[in-house]
Amino acid sequence: MTINGYSDRINHALAFAAKHHDRQVRKGTRLPYLTHPANVAIILTRYGRDEDTVIAGILHDVIADCIRENYTREMLEQRIGDKFGATVLDTVLAVTQRNVDDEGNDLSSDERKDDYLERLSGASESARWVCAADKLHNAGTIVADLKRTIDPGTVWSRFNAGRGGTVRWYRGVYERLGALGFTAPIMDELRRVVESLEAFDVSEPAGHAAAPSLRR
Repeated sequence: MTINGYSDRINHALAFAAKHHDRQVRKGTRLPYLTHPANVAIILTRYGRDEDTVIAGILHDVIADCIRENYTREMLEQRIGDKFGATVLDTVLAVTQRNVDDEGNDLSSDERKDDYLERLSGASESARWVCAADKLHNAGTIVADLKRTIDPGTVWSRFNAGRGGTVRWYRGVYERLGALGFTAPIMDELRRVVESLEAFDVSEPAGHAAAPSLRR
């Protein structure tokens, strides 16, 4: 089933995400963080995705925050699954960076990214859609900010990985989805925005960590 917009469940998910992200803003801006999951939902709706996929897009960073706070599966089921269903929870968990591997070993930042890319192989079609929409909006926002600034270094300095690491990450996600046979129409749009990122060839500034309340 595809959808064209509003539903009670989607409204509930937006309200739930708004409460969770209440004190968060987008990196380097004063924009409420909710603008990101809302735009992910718009992208998924624009491509006619089903309601569970759109809701997963809205809640993806709520669940990511819970993972960072070391919520167990049982806690996530009580907080998210009971409200929005196991399908939504499983969809997002499939494309959420983990802090630990299957053996309980802590993962470094680079290992979390590698693990994320590897687990895309077992992700559902819906989960790959959420992944693509999330990266499309994030990368597209960076491109828009770069076009508006006279000093691209101020944009790249928001990210610990700098320009090189940030661009490689979005390129890596795009290529991994393609290698797995994900050929949905959104991939053309994601490719274009990744190529736009790569076109901004500036020297990487010295990295600095963003304040904890800031999110991308």
